Amino acid sequence: MVIMEVPSIDCNAFRSLLEGDGPGCLVLDCRSFFAFNTAHIPGSANVRFSTIVRRRARGGLGLEHIVPNEETRSRLMAGEYQAVVFLDDRSLDFDQVKKESTLLLAVCALCRYPCGTRVFLLRGGFEMFFSEFPELCTKPSPPQGLCLPLSASSQPGSAESGSTSCGTPLYDQGGPVEILPFLYLGSAYHASRKDMLDALGITSLINVSANCPNHFESHYQYKSIPVEDNHKADISSWFHEAIEFIDSVKNQGGRVFVHCQAGISRSATICLAYLMRTRRVKLDEAFEFVKQRRSIISPNFSFMGQLLQFESQILAPSSCSAEVSSPARGKTGTVFNFPVHRAASPLSFLHSPIATSPSC
Repeated sequence: MVIMEVPSIDCNAFRSLLEGDGPGCLVLDCRSFFAFNTAHIPGSANVRFSTIVRRRARGGLGLEHIVPNEETRSRLMAGEYQAVVFLDDRSLDFDQVKKESTLLLAVCALCRYPCGTRVFLLRGGFEMFFSEFPELCTKPSPPQGLCLPLSASSQPGSAESGSTSCGTPLYDQGGPVEILPFLYLGSAYHASRKDMLDALGITSLINVSANCPNHFESHYQYKSIPVEDNHKADISSWFHEAIEFIDSVKNQGGRVFVHCQAGISRSATICLAYLMRTRRVKLDEAFEFVKQRRSIISPNFSFMGQLLQFESQILAPSSCSAEVSSPARGKTGTVFNFPVHRAASPLSFLHSPIATSPSC
């Protein structure tokens, strides 16, 4: 175990560091995926470790686990950052950091790689900084969606998720919801509304069904995933293709709308797999994140099992350093009973190095 002293930096000193003319600082946010995506400091990176990584690493995490982005990691090792500032939700000093917390594991890993920079803990964490300088943080906001009038040609109601008195199923109400700025989720009815798709800037669609039509093939790029919503369907065999398709559209500056018939099971499963793979989050975190945006999601039990298997594959230690980078800018729950899981002055803090023992 590392014997160390990590000085804390107060919010005013941290602000000075962020706004200074020097080489800047690397901000490593060790809060949960959900908390980070609700609000964070622009430019910060979200640090997370899976349960498998925690168990197998035994305190021996590599720098690639802390800073997955290769460019950022190279800059850090080259000494281009004035300081590295860690933060969690609300810890006032390093003594308050829990023994097995993400923050402690990350600091322990970083101390093995001398890079000529100072390491600090933000005093009071994100909560205190947000309360004092909300203008320097992204603003918490409801997930972006769209609500246009339902047309007279709406599909008949379904007992699967209930309907209004006029017969419109709940899953067809409203419009596509934003999962990420380039990724939307909804139903087949939403996919039939070109006005909705255009209003959201959709350029491509993933149709996760065997019988829903592609209404506007001359206007949008389509990817078809012909699976049924039943316990025999192997949707996991399509995860890689779907993730590659979404990333290719994102890299071209486009937006993807993922749908099945109801936007409840099959398309939700694809969105969950994308989050798990690209954001390195566990199934329960991804599920809660998507459910906050489209409350009616409910992948069938077989799909949940396939997602759990996918989680064990992509979050294994051997895959943690590959194919991923933390979001550059930016609650846990229970799914089918699966377990969820000293201040410095603006001028003096840069002269307080992290002190560690020779071994970590």
